[in-house]
Amino acid sequence: MSTRRAGFDAFSRIDLAALSRLAFRRVLVAVLLACVATPALGDDAQDGAGEAKAAAKKDAKPDSEKSDKKDKKSADDDKKSDGDKPVVTEHTVVIDGQEIKLTATAGKLSLKTDEGKAKANVFFVAYTKDGAELGKRPITFCFNGGPGSASVWLHLGMLGPKRVKIDSDARPQRPPAELIDNPYSLLDVTDLVFIDPVSTGYSRPADGEDKKQFHGYREDLQSVGQFIHDYTSQYGRWGSPKFLLGESYGGLRAAGLAGYLQDRYRLDLNGVVLVSAVVDFRTIAFGGGNDLANVLFLPSYAATAWYHKALDKKWLDRPVEDVVAAAERFARGPYLRALTDGSAYPAKKRERVVAKMSELTGLSPDYIERADLRVAMWQFGKELLRDRGQVVGRFDGRYVGFDPDHIGAATEHDPSGTAVFGLFTSAINQYLRDDLKVEDDHVYEILTDNVQPWNYGRVVNDYVSSADELRNAMASNPFLKVFAACGYYDLATPQFAMQYTRDHLELPRELLENFTIRFYEGGHMMYAHEPSLAKLREDLLEYYRDALGEDAGDQQPDDATAAEPPAEAA
Repeated sequence: MSTRRAGFDAFSRIDLAALSRLAFRRVLVAVLLACVATPALGDDAQDGAGEAKAAAKKDAKPDSEKSDKKDKKSADDDKKSDGDKPVVTEHTVVIDGQEIKLTATAGKLSLKTDEGKAKANVFFVAYTKDGAELGKRPITFCFNGGPGSASVWLHLGMLGPKRVKIDSDARPQRPPAELIDNPYSLLDVTDLVFIDPVSTGYSRPADGEDKKQFHGYREDLQSVGQFIHDYTSQYGRWGSPKFLLGESYGGLRAAGLAGYLQDRYRLDLNGVVLVSAVVDFRTIAFGGGNDLANVLFLPSYAATAWYHKALDKKWLDRPVEDVVAAAERFARGPYLRALTDGSAYPAKKRERVVAKMSELTGLSPDYIERADLRVAMWQFGKELLRDRGQVVGRFDGRYVGFDPDHIGAATEHDPSGTAVFGLFTSAINQYLRDDLKVEDDHVYEILTDNVQPWNYGRVVNDYVSSADELRNAMASNPFLKVFAACGYYDLATPQFAMQYTRDHLELPRELLENFTIRFYEGGHMMYAHEPSLAKLREDLLEYYRDALGEDAGDQQPDDATAAEPPAEAA
Protein backbone atom coordinates (compact mmCIF):
# COMPACT_ATOMS: atom_id res chain seq x y z
CA MET A 1 0.00 0.00 0.00
CA SER A 2 1.37 3.41 -0.93
CA THR A 3 1.79 6.19 1.64
CA ARG A 4 -1.01 8.15 0.01
CA ARG A 5 -3.38 5.16 0.06
CA ALA A 6 -2.53 4.32 3.67
CA GLY A 7 -3.21 7.89 4.78
CA PHE A 8 -6.60 7.96 3.07
CA ASP A 9 -7.70 4.66 4.62
CA ALA A 10 -6.63 5.71 8.12
CA PHE A 11 -8.67 8.89 7.79
CA SER A 12 -11.75 7.03 6.57
CA ARG A 13 -11.80 4.88 9.71
CA ILE A 14 -12.34 7.81 12.16
CA ASP A 15 -15.46 7.22 14.34
CA LEU A 16 -17.99 9.50 12.67
CA ALA A 17 -20.72 8.43 15.14
CA ALA A 18 -18.73 9.94 18.03
CA LEU A 19 -18.51 13.21 16.13
CA SER A 20 -22.28 13.13 15.61
CA ARG A 21 -22.97 12.65 19.35
CA LEU A 22 -20.70 15.59 20.19
CA ALA A 23 -22.58 17.78 17.73
CA PHE A 24 -25.90 16.78 19.31
CA ARG A 25 -24.78 17.74 22.82
CA ARG A 26 -23.63 21.14 21.60
CA VAL A 27 -26.98 21.79 19.90
CA LEU A 28 -28.92 20.76 23.01
CA VAL A 29 -26.88 22.98 25.32
CA ALA A 30 -27.33 25.94 22.99
CA VAL A 31 -31.12 25.49 22.91
CA LEU A 32 -31.42 25.19 26.71
CA LEU A 33 -29.35 28.33 27.20
CA ALA A 34 -31.62 30.12 24.77
CA CYS A 35 -34.68 29.09 26.79
CA VAL A 36 -33.16 30.40 30.05
CA ALA A 37 -32.16 33.70 28.46
CA THR A 38 -35.66 34.36 26.91
CA PRO A 39 -38.40 33.02 29.19
CA ALA A 40 -41.01 35.05 27.26
CA LEU A 41 -40.82 32.37 24.51
CA GLY A 42 -42.58 30.03 26.96
CA ASP A 43 -44.08 26.86 25.50
CA ASP A 44 -43.05 27.75 21.98
CA ALA A 45 -39.42 27.80 23.03
CA GLN A 46 -39.76 24.50 24.81
CA ASP A 47 -41.51 23.03 21.80
CA GLY A 48 -38.65 24.30 19.63
CA ALA A 49 -36.15 22.73 21.94
CA GLY A 50 -37.98 19.44 21.76
CA GLU A 51 -38.11 19.60 18.01
CA ALA A 52 -34.39 20.34 17.88
CA LYS A 53 -33.70 17.45 20.20
CA ALA A 54 -35.83 15.11 18.12
CA ALA A 55 -34.21 16.31 14.94
CA ALA A 56 -30.78 15.76 16.42
CA LYS A 57 -31.71 12.22 17.43
CA LYS A 58 -33.17 11.62 13.99
CA ASP A 59 -29.96 12.81 12.32
CA ALA A 60 -27.75 10.75 14.62
CA LYS A 61 -28.92 7.40 13.27
CA PRO A 62 -28.13 8.06 9.61
CA ASP A 63 -24.69 9.38 10.61
CA SER A 64 -24.01 6.16 12.45
CA GLU A 65 -25.16 4.10 9.50
CA LYS A 66 -23.04 6.25 7.20
CA SER A 67 -20.04 5.62 9.43
CA ASP A 68 -20.66 1.88 9.29
CA LYS A 69 -20.93 2.03 5.50
CA LYS A 70 -17.72 4.04 5.24
CA ASP A 71 -15.92 1.62 7.53
CA LYS A 72 -17.14 -1.28 5.38
CA LYS A 73 -16.11 0.52 2.20
CA SER A 74 -12.70 1.23 3.73
CA ALA A 75 -12.29 -2.43 4.59
CA ASP A 76 -13.29 -3.40 1.07
CA ASP A 77 -10.79 -0.91 -0.34
CA ASP A 78 -8.09 -2.34 1.92
CA LYS A 79 -8.93 -5.85 0.74
CA LYS A 80 -8.89 -4.78 -2.90
CA SER A 81 -5.64 -2.90 -2.41
CA ASP A 82 -4.05 -5.93 -0.75
CA GLY A 83 -5.19 -8.08 -3.68
CA ASP A 84 -3.49 -5.73 -6.13
CA LYS A 85 -0.23 -5.66 -4.20
CA PRO A 86 2.66 -7.38 -5.99
CA VAL A 87 3.41 -10.85 -4.66
CA VAL A 88 6.99 -11.56 -3.60
CA THR A 89 8.48 -15.07 -3.79
CA GLU A 90 11.96 -16.53 -3.46
CA HIS A 91 13.66 -18.70 -6.09
CA THR A 92 17.00 -20.16 -7.13
CA VAL A 93 18.47 -20.91 -10.53
CA VAL A 94 21.75 -22.53 -11.53
CA ILE A 95 23.53 -20.67 -14.32
CA ASP A 96 27.00 -21.50 -15.58
CA GLY A 97 27.53 -23.76 -12.56
CA GLN A 98 26.60 -21.04 -10.07
CA GLU A 99 23.51 -21.05 -7.85
CA ILE A 100 21.79 -17.67 -8.05
CA LYS A 101 19.26 -16.72 -5.36
CA LEU A 102 16.45 -14.54 -6.68
CA THR A 103 13.46 -12.57 -5.52
CA ALA A 104 10.48 -12.49 -7.88
CA THR A 105 7.95 -9.66 -7.68
CA ALA A 106 4.75 -10.18 -9.66
CA GLY A 107 1.85 -7.76 -9.74
CA LYS A 108 0.52 -4.54 -11.17
CA LEU A 109 1.90 -1.04 -11.31
CA SER A 110 -0.69 1.72 -11.65
CA LEU A 111 -0.04 4.33 -14.33
CA LYS A 112 -1.37 7.66 -13.04
CA THR A 113 -1.74 11.22 -14.21
CA ASP A 114 0.06 14.02 -12.39
CA GLU A 115 -3.19 14.55 -10.49
CA GLY A 116 -3.07 10.98 -9.19
CA LYS A 117 -5.86 9.55 -11.35
CA ALA A 118 -5.26 5.93 -12.38
CA LYS A 119 -5.13 5.35 -16.14
CA ALA A 120 -4.08 1.70 -16.36
CA ASN A 121 -2.79 -1.19 -14.27
CA VAL A 122 0.21 -2.80 -15.92
CA PHE A 123 1.14 -6.34 -14.95
CA PHE A 124 4.81 -7.19 -14.60
CA VAL A 125 7.13 -9.86 -13.26
CA ALA A 126 10.52 -8.71 -11.96
CA TYR A 127 13.46 -10.88 -10.92
CA THR A 128 16.18 -9.35 -8.75
CA LYS A 129 19.32 -11.01 -7.48
CA ASP A 130 19.54 -11.42 -3.72
CA GLY A 131 22.47 -9.73 -2.02
CA ALA A 132 23.17 -7.37 -4.92
CA GLU A 133 23.09 -3.60 -4.57
CA LEU A 134 19.95 -2.90 -6.56
CA GLY A 135 20.82 0.75 -7.14
CA LYS A 136 23.89 -0.28 -9.12
CA ARG A 137 23.08 -3.69 -10.61
CA PRO A 138 22.09 -3.71 -14.31
CA ILE A 139 18.37 -3.98 -15.04
CA THR A 140 16.73 -5.03 -18.32
CA PHE A 141 13.12 -4.23 -19.24
CA CYS A 142 11.74 -6.94 -21.53
CA PHE A 143 8.68 -7.11 -23.77
CA ASN A 144 7.39 -8.92 -26.81
CA GLY A 145 5.56 -7.35 -29.72
CA GLY A 146 2.40 -8.02 -31.69
CA PRO A 147 1.11 -5.46 -31.16
CA GLY A 148 -1.04 -7.34 -28.70
CA SER A 149 1.48 -9.80 -27.28
CA ALA A 150 2.32 -10.42 -23.64
CA SER A 151 5.93 -10.94 -22.59
CA VAL A 152 5.41 -14.68 -22.05
CA TRP A 153 7.64 -15.69 -24.99
CA LEU A 154 10.79 -13.99 -23.71
CA HIS A 155 9.87 -14.82 -20.12
CA LEU A 156 9.42 -18.57 -20.50
CA GLY A 157 11.32 -19.10 -23.74
CA MET A 158 14.60 -17.27 -23.36
CA LEU A 159 15.29 -15.24 -20.22
CA GLY A 160 13.44 -16.34 -17.08
CA PRO A 161 14.62 -18.89 -14.50
CA LYS A 162 12.25 -21.45 -16.05
CA ARG A 163 11.62 -22.18 -19.72
CA VAL A 164 9.19 -24.22 -21.76
CA LYS A 165 10.74 -27.42 -23.05
CA ILE A 166 10.59 -27.23 -26.86
CA ASP A 167 11.77 -29.71 -29.46
CA SER A 168 14.86 -28.17 -31.05
CA ASP A 169 14.12 -30.01 -34.30
CA ALA A 170 10.83 -28.13 -34.84
CA ARG A 171 8.56 -31.10 -34.18
CA PRO A 172 5.11 -30.58 -32.62
CA GLN A 173 4.77 -31.59 -28.94
CA ARG A 174 2.01 -33.23 -26.98
CA PRO A 175 0.27 -30.78 -24.61
CA PRO A 176 0.45 -29.62 -21.88
CA ALA A 177 3.79 -27.85 -21.64
CA GLU A 178 6.69 -28.97 -19.48
CA LEU A 179 8.60 -26.29 -17.58
CA ILE A 180 12.29 -26.92 -16.97
CA ASP A 181 15.12 -24.98 -15.36
CA ASN A 182 16.78 -22.45 -17.64
CA PRO A 183 20.57 -22.43 -17.36
CA TYR A 184 20.69 -19.95 -20.28
CA SER A 185 19.01 -17.12 -18.36
CA LEU A 186 20.78 -13.76 -18.04
CA LEU A 187 19.91 -13.39 -14.36
CA ASP A 188 23.54 -13.82 -13.38
CA VAL A 189 24.41 -10.53 -15.09
CA THR A 190 21.21 -8.43 -15.02
CA ASP A 191 17.91 -8.13 -13.19
CA LEU A 192 14.92 -8.67 -15.47
CA VAL A 193 11.51 -6.95 -15.61
CA PHE A 194 8.91 -8.48 -17.95
CA ILE A 195 6.25 -5.98 -19.02
CA ASP A 196 2.80 -6.81 -20.39
CA PRO A 197 1.56 -3.69 -22.25
CA VAL A 198 -2.01 -2.57 -21.63
CA SER A 199 -4.65 -5.15 -22.71
CA THR A 200 -2.06 -7.98 -22.82
CA GLY A 201 -1.36 -10.48 -20.06
CA TYR A 202 -3.23 -9.26 -16.97
CA SER A 203 -2.77 -5.56 -17.84
CA ARG A 204 -5.95 -3.55 -18.30
CA PRO A 205 -7.09 0.08 -18.58
CA ALA A 206 -8.38 1.53 -15.30
CA ASP A 207 -12.15 1.68 -14.80
CA GLY A 208 -13.70 4.26 -17.09
CA GLU A 209 -10.54 4.75 -19.16
CA ASP A 210 -10.70 4.43 -22.95
CA LYS A 211 -8.35 1.69 -24.17
CA LYS A 212 -7.65 3.69 -27.32
CA GLN A 213 -5.27 5.91 -25.37
CA PHE A 214 -2.88 2.94 -25.11
CA HIS A 215 -3.34 1.23 -28.48
CA GLY A 216 -1.16 2.95 -31.04
CA TYR A 217 2.47 3.48 -31.94
CA ARG A 218 2.88 6.75 -30.05
CA GLU A 219 0.39 5.81 -27.32
CA ASP A 220 2.29 2.57 -26.68
CA LEU A 221 5.61 4.40 -26.32
CA GLN A 222 4.04 6.74 -23.79
CA SER A 223 2.44 4.05 -21.62
CA VAL A 224 5.37 1.61 -21.65
CA GLY A 225 7.76 4.55 -21.22
CA GLN A 226 5.81 5.74 -18.18
CA PHE A 227 5.91 2.23 -16.72
CA ILE A 228 9.69 2.11 -17.08
CA HIS A 229 10.04 5.57 -15.51
CA ASP A 230 7.66 4.79 -12.63
CA TYR A 231 9.20 1.38 -11.92
CA THR A 232 12.67 2.92 -11.95
CA SER A 233 11.55 5.52 -9.40
CA GLN A 234 9.42 3.32 -7.14
CA TYR A 235 11.96 0.50 -6.95
CA GLY A 236 15.06 2.68 -6.65
CA ARG A 237 16.78 1.83 -9.94
CA TRP A 238 17.90 5.23 -11.21
CA GLY A 239 21.49 4.32 -10.39
CA SER A 240 21.35 1.04 -12.31
CA PRO A 241 22.66 0.60 -15.86
CA LYS A 242 19.46 0.23 -17.88
CA PHE A 243 18.70 -1.94 -20.92
CA LEU A 244 15.70 -2.63 -23.11
CA LEU A 245 15.08 -6.02 -24.74
CA GLY A 246 12.29 -6.28 -27.31
CA GLU A 247 11.22 -9.02 -29.68
CA SER A 248 9.43 -8.60 -33.02
CA TYR A 249 7.21 -5.46 -32.84
CA GLY A 250 8.88 -5.07 -29.46
CA GLY A 251 11.97 -4.08 -31.44
CA LEU A 252 10.07 -1.19 -32.99
CA ARG A 253 8.95 -0.28 -29.46
CA ALA A 254 12.46 -0.60 -27.99
CA ALA A 255 14.03 1.55 -30.69
CA GLY A 256 11.29 4.15 -30.24
CA LEU A 257 11.68 4.08 -26.46
CA ALA A 258 15.40 4.70 -26.76
CA GLY A 259 14.51 8.15 -28.05
CA TYR A 260 11.31 8.69 -26.05
CA LEU A 261 12.88 7.92 -22.67
CA GLN A 262 15.71 10.34 -23.44
CA ASP A 263 13.40 13.12 -24.57
CA ARG A 264 10.60 12.76 -22.02
CA TYR A 265 12.38 11.66 -18.85
CA ARG A 266 16.06 12.32 -19.60
CA LEU A 267 16.56 8.62 -18.95
CA ASP A 268 19.65 7.40 -20.76
CA LEU A 269 20.03 3.75 -21.67
CA ASN A 270 23.14 1.60 -21.73
CA GLY A 271 21.80 -0.80 -24.29
CA VAL A 272 18.98 -1.97 -26.55
CA VAL A 273 18.63 -5.65 -27.49
CA LEU A 274 16.54 -6.47 -30.57
CA VAL A 275 15.40 -10.08 -30.89
CA SER A 276 13.98 -10.97 -34.32
CA ALA A 277 12.92 -7.37 -34.50
CA VAL A 278 11.46 -5.00 -37.03
CA VAL A 279 12.45 -1.35 -36.75
CA ASP A 280 11.30 -0.15 -40.19
CA PHE A 281 8.12 -1.61 -41.67
CA ARG A 282 9.29 -0.88 -45.22
CA THR A 283 11.60 -3.86 -44.82
CA ILE A 284 8.77 -6.39 -44.30
CA ALA A 285 5.73 -4.94 -46.12
CA PHE A 286 4.95 -6.61 -49.46
CA GLY A 287 3.00 -4.95 -52.26
CA GLY A 288 2.05 -1.37 -52.91
CA GLY A 289 5.05 -0.86 -55.17
CA ASN A 290 7.47 -1.69 -52.34
CA ASP A 291 10.04 -4.04 -53.88
CA LEU A 292 12.39 -3.73 -50.90
CA ALA A 293 10.66 -6.50 -48.94
CA ASN A 294 11.10 -8.94 -51.85
CA VAL A 295 14.85 -8.29 -51.83
CA LEU A 296 15.21 -8.64 -48.06
CA PHE A 297 13.17 -11.84 -47.72
CA LEU A 298 14.96 -13.76 -50.45
CA PRO A 299 17.95 -14.95 -48.31
CA SER A 300 15.48 -16.33 -45.72
CA TYR A 301 13.67 -18.18 -48.51
CA ALA A 302 17.01 -19.71 -49.50
CA ALA A 303 17.77 -20.77 -45.91
CA THR A 304 14.33 -22.34 -45.51
CA ALA A 305 14.60 -24.20 -48.83
CA TRP A 306 18.05 -25.47 -47.78
CA TYR A 307 16.65 -26.72 -44.45
CA HIS A 308 13.90 -28.69 -46.22
CA LYS A 309 16.37 -30.08 -48.80
CA ALA A 310 14.51 -28.37 -51.62
CA LEU A 311 17.74 -27.16 -53.31
CA ASP A 312 20.23 -28.82 -55.62
CA LYS A 313 22.84 -31.05 -54.02
CA LYS A 314 25.61 -28.54 -54.64
CA TRP A 315 23.92 -26.23 -52.13
CA LEU A 316 22.86 -28.95 -49.69
CA ASP A 317 26.52 -29.95 -49.31
CA ARG A 318 27.35 -26.45 -48.05
CA PRO A 319 26.50 -24.87 -44.67
CA VAL A 320 23.46 -22.64 -44.43
CA GLU A 321 25.69 -19.60 -43.91
CA ASP A 322 27.15 -20.07 -47.39
CA VAL A 323 23.71 -20.42 -48.96
CA VAL A 324 22.49 -17.25 -47.23
CA ALA A 325 25.60 -15.31 -48.28
CA ALA A 326 25.13 -16.31 -51.92
CA ALA A 327 21.45 -15.34 -51.76
CA GLU A 328 22.35 -11.94 -50.28
CA ARG A 329 24.81 -11.23 -53.10
CA PHE A 330 22.20 -12.18 -55.67
CA ALA A 331 19.45 -10.19 -53.95
CA ARG A 332 21.37 -6.93 -53.72
CA GLY A 333 22.78 -7.37 -57.24
CA PRO A 334 21.00 -8.84 -60.27
CA TYR A 335 17.69 -9.41 -58.47
CA LEU A 336 17.41 -5.84 -57.20
CA ARG A 337 18.34 -4.52 -60.65
CA ALA A 338 15.66 -6.65 -62.31
CA LEU A 339 12.99 -5.40 -59.88
CA THR A 340 14.11 -1.80 -60.28
CA ASP A 341 14.13 -1.87 -64.08
CA GLY A 342 10.82 -3.70 -64.29
CA SER A 343 9.64 -4.24 -67.87
CA ALA A 344 12.70 -2.43 -69.21
CA TYR A 345 15.01 -5.15 -67.96
CA PRO A 346 16.48 -7.12 -70.93
CA ALA A 347 14.76 -10.46 -71.58
CA LYS A 348 17.97 -12.52 -71.61
CA LYS A 349 19.09 -11.09 -68.29
CA ARG A 350 15.64 -11.69 -66.85
CA GLU A 351 15.85 -15.37 -67.82
CA ARG A 352 19.14 -15.65 -65.92
CA VAL A 353 17.64 -13.93 -62.88
CA VAL A 354 14.65 -16.28 -62.91
CA ALA A 355 16.94 -19.32 -63.18
CA LYS A 356 19.17 -18.13 -60.32
CA MET A 357 16.21 -17.27 -58.12
CA SER A 358 14.81 -20.74 -58.72
CA GLU A 359 18.16 -22.32 -57.88
CA LEU A 360 18.39 -20.43 -54.56
CA THR A 361 14.75 -20.63 -53.40
CA GLY A 362 13.57 -24.02 -54.62
CA LEU A 363 10.64 -22.45 -56.48
CA SER A 364 10.08 -23.43 -60.11
CA PRO A 365 11.07 -20.96 -62.86
CA ASP A 366 7.50 -21.05 -64.15
CA TYR A 367 6.12 -20.02 -60.75
CA ILE A 368 8.65 -17.20 -60.40
CA GLU A 369 7.90 -15.93 -63.89
CA ARG A 370 4.15 -15.99 -63.27
CA ALA A 371 4.72 -14.09 -60.00
CA ASP A 372 6.67 -11.45 -61.95
CA LEU A 373 9.73 -12.18 -59.75
CA ARG A 374 7.83 -11.02 -56.65
CA VAL A 375 6.89 -13.77 -54.19
CA ALA A 376 5.37 -12.74 -50.85
CA MET A 377 6.08 -14.80 -47.76
CA TRP A 378 2.62 -16.38 -47.58
CA GLN A 379 2.99 -17.42 -51.21
CA PHE A 380 6.44 -18.91 -50.64
CA GLY A 381 5.19 -20.78 -47.58
CA LYS A 382 2.44 -22.37 -49.65
CA GLU A 383 4.46 -23.13 -52.79
CA LEU A 384 7.83 -24.44 -51.54
CA LEU A 385 6.60 -27.87 -50.39
CA ARG A 386 3.34 -28.00 -52.34
CA ASP A 387 4.33 -31.26 -54.04
CA ARG A 388 4.70 -32.79 -50.56
CA GLY A 389 1.31 -31.49 -49.45
CA GLN A 390 2.92 -29.30 -46.77
CA VAL A 391 3.19 -25.61 -45.88
CA VAL A 392 6.05 -23.98 -43.97
CA GLY A 393 5.82 -21.76 -40.93
CA ARG A 394 6.03 -17.97 -40.90
CA PHE A 395 7.59 -17.49 -37.48
CA ASP A 396 9.92 -20.40 -38.10
CA GLY A 397 10.38 -21.83 -41.59
CA ARG A 398 11.61 -25.13 -40.15
CA TYR A 399 8.09 -26.06 -39.07
CA VAL A 400 5.73 -27.74 -41.53
CA GLY A 401 1.98 -28.26 -41.45
CA PHE A 402 -0.97 -29.09 -43.65
CA ASP A 403 -3.60 -26.91 -45.30
CA PRO A 404 -6.92 -28.46 -46.35
CA ASP A 405 -6.73 -26.44 -49.58
CA HIS A 406 -3.90 -27.78 -51.74
CA ILE A 407 -4.50 -25.46 -54.69
CA GLY A 408 -4.62 -22.16 -52.78
CA ALA A 409 -2.21 -19.34 -53.40
CA ALA A 410 -1.36 -18.59 -49.76
CA THR A 411 -0.93 -20.40 -46.45
CA GLU A 412 -4.06 -20.73 -44.33
CA HIS A 413 -2.30 -21.04 -40.98
CA ASP A 414 1.15 -20.83 -39.45
CA PRO A 415 2.33 -24.24 -38.19
CA SER A 416 5.16 -22.63 -36.25
CA GLY A 417 2.62 -20.52 -34.35
CA THR A 418 0.12 -23.26 -33.58
CA ALA A 419 2.99 -25.46 -32.37
CA VAL A 420 3.81 -23.14 -29.47
CA PHE A 421 0.74 -21.01 -28.66
CA GLY A 422 -0.95 -23.66 -26.52
CA LEU A 423 2.29 -24.74 -24.84
CA PHE A 424 3.19 -21.25 -23.67
CA THR A 425 -0.38 -20.49 -22.59
CA SER A 426 -0.62 -23.51 -20.29
CA ALA A 427 2.90 -22.92 -19.00
CA ILE A 428 2.45 -19.26 -18.03
CA ASN A 429 -0.92 -19.83 -16.36
CA GLN A 430 0.44 -22.70 -14.27
CA TYR A 431 3.70 -20.92 -13.46
CA LEU A 432 2.05 -17.68 -12.35
CA ARG A 433 -0.23 -19.52 -9.94
CA ASP A 434 2.04 -22.28 -8.65
CA ASP A 435 5.44 -20.62 -8.56
CA LEU A 436 4.76 -16.88 -8.41
CA LYS A 437 1.54 -17.19 -6.33
CA VAL A 438 -0.37 -14.76 -8.55
CA GLU A 439 -4.16 -14.83 -8.21
CA ASP A 440 -6.08 -13.06 -10.96
CA ASP A 441 -9.43 -14.02 -12.43
CA HIS A 442 -8.81 -12.29 -15.76
CA VAL A 443 -7.75 -14.18 -18.87
CA TYR A 444 -3.99 -13.95 -19.30
CA GLU A 445 -3.89 -12.68 -22.87
CA ILE A 446 -0.78 -14.07 -24.56
CA LEU A 447 -1.74 -12.66 -27.97
CA THR A 448 -4.89 -10.60 -28.38
CA ASP A 449 -6.81 -8.63 -30.98
CA ASN A 450 -8.22 -6.40 -28.22
CA VAL A 451 -5.59 -3.81 -29.09
CA GLN A 452 -7.04 -3.33 -32.58
CA PRO A 453 -7.43 -1.01 -34.34
CA TRP A 454 -3.83 0.02 -33.67
CA ASN A 455 -3.34 3.71 -34.27
CA TYR A 456 -0.36 4.63 -36.43
CA GLY A 457 -1.34 8.29 -36.43
CA ARG A 458 0.90 10.43 -38.56
CA VAL A 459 2.30 7.43 -40.44
CA VAL A 460 -1.08 6.02 -41.45
CA ASN A 461 -0.21 6.58 -45.13
CA ASP A 462 3.45 5.69 -44.71
CA TYR A 463 5.57 2.87 -43.30
CA VAL A 464 5.96 3.13 -39.53
CA SER A 465 9.57 3.26 -38.42
CA SER A 466 11.47 4.02 -35.24
CA ALA A 467 14.82 4.16 -37.03
CA ASP A 468 15.01 7.94 -36.57
CA GLU A 469 14.46 7.63 -32.82
CA LEU A 470 17.13 4.94 -32.56
CA ARG A 471 19.59 6.94 -34.65
CA ASN A 472 19.05 10.07 -32.57
CA ALA A 473 19.43 8.14 -29.33
CA MET A 474 22.71 6.58 -30.51
CA ALA A 475 23.99 9.95 -31.71
CA SER A 476 23.06 11.66 -28.44
CA ASN A 477 24.49 8.90 -26.27
CA PRO A 478 27.70 7.48 -27.77
CA PHE A 479 27.78 4.81 -25.02
CA LEU A 480 24.46 3.29 -26.13
CA LYS A 481 25.11 -0.21 -27.51
CA VAL A 482 22.62 -2.05 -29.73
CA PHE A 483 22.55 -5.81 -30.23
CA ALA A 484 20.33 -7.58 -32.78
CA ALA A 485 19.72 -11.34 -32.75
CA CYS A 486 18.39 -12.76 -36.03
CA GLY A 487 17.29 -16.25 -37.08
CA TYR A 488 18.06 -17.61 -40.53
CA TYR A 489 14.63 -19.28 -40.77
CA ASP A 490 12.60 -16.27 -39.61
CA LEU A 491 10.00 -15.54 -42.30
CA ALA A 492 8.29 -12.80 -40.28
CA THR A 493 11.19 -10.40 -39.67
CA PRO A 494 14.07 -11.63 -41.86
CA GLN A 495 17.68 -11.14 -40.85
CA PHE A 496 18.60 -9.32 -44.09
CA ALA A 497 16.01 -6.67 -43.17
CA MET A 498 17.80 -5.94 -39.90
CA GLN A 499 21.10 -5.61 -41.77
CA TYR A 500 19.45 -3.13 -44.12
CA THR A 501 18.02 -1.14 -41.18
CA ARG A 502 21.38 -0.91 -39.44
CA ASP A 503 23.21 0.10 -42.61
CA HIS A 504 20.69 2.87 -43.33
CA LEU A 505 20.70 4.60 -39.93
CA GLU A 506 22.93 7.29 -41.45
CA LEU A 507 25.35 7.12 -38.53
CA PRO A 508 29.10 7.76 -38.78
CA ARG A 509 31.13 4.57 -38.85
CA GLU A 510 32.44 5.00 -35.30
CA LEU A 511 28.88 5.03 -33.96
CA LEU A 512 27.70 2.29 -36.31
CA GLU A 513 30.23 0.04 -34.60
CA ASN A 514 28.00 0.24 -31.53
CA PHE A 515 25.39 -1.82 -33.42
CA THR A 516 26.12 -5.56 -33.44
CA ILE A 517 24.17 -8.27 -35.32
CA ARG A 518 24.49 -11.99 -34.68
CA PHE A 519 22.81 -14.86 -36.55
CA TYR A 520 21.33 -18.16 -35.38
CA GLU A 521 20.04 -21.41 -36.88
CA GLY A 522 16.52 -20.82 -35.64
CA GLY A 523 13.45 -18.84 -36.56
CA HIS A 524 11.64 -15.86 -35.06
CA MET A 525 11.99 -17.51 -31.64
CA MET A 526 15.52 -18.71 -32.27
CA TYR A 527 15.69 -19.61 -28.56
CA ALA A 528 13.30 -22.50 -29.33
CA HIS A 529 16.39 -24.13 -30.86
CA GLU A 530 18.54 -24.99 -27.83
CA PRO A 531 21.94 -24.76 -29.57
CA SER A 532 20.97 -21.27 -30.74
CA LEU A 533 19.80 -20.38 -27.23
CA ALA A 534 23.18 -21.40 -25.83
CA LYS A 535 24.99 -19.35 -28.48
CA LEU A 536 22.67 -16.40 -27.88
CA ARG A 537 23.53 -16.36 -24.19
CA GLU A 538 27.26 -16.35 -24.91
CA ASP A 539 26.86 -13.52 -27.42
CA LEU A 540 24.79 -11.50 -24.96
CA LEU A 541 27.30 -12.00 -22.16
CA GLU A 542 29.93 -10.44 -24.42
CA TYR A 543 27.52 -7.66 -25.37
CA TYR A 544 26.65 -6.78 -21.76
CA ARG A 545 30.31 -6.69 -20.78
CA ASP A 546 30.97 -4.30 -23.65
CA ALA A 547 27.96 -2.11 -22.87
CA LEU A 548 28.95 -1.94 -19.20
CA GLY A 549 32.58 -1.19 -19.99
CA GLU A 550 33.81 -4.33 -18.25
CA ASP A 551 36.84 -6.45 -19.06
CA ALA A 552 36.05 -9.62 -20.97
CA GLY A 553 37.91 -11.69 -18.37
CA ASP A 554 35.72 -10.51 -15.51
CA GLN A 555 32.95 -13.07 -15.87
CA GLN A 556 32.38 -14.21 -12.28
CA PRO A 557 28.95 -13.08 -11.05
CA ASP A 558 28.84 -11.25 -7.72
CA ASP A 559 27.57 -13.13 -4.67
CA ALA A 560 27.18 -16.34 -6.66
CA THR A 561 27.33 -19.65 -4.83
CA ALA A 562 28.90 -22.63 -6.53
CA ALA A 563 26.31 -25.29 -7.14
CA GLU A 564 26.99 -28.68 -5.61
CA PRO A 565 28.15 -31.25 -8.16
CA PRO A 566 25.71 -34.09 -8.82
CA ALA A 567 26.20 -37.14 -6.67
CA GLU A 568 28.17 -39.89 -8.34
CA ALA A 569 26.35 -43.09 -9.14
CA ALA A 570 26.97 -45.89 -6.68
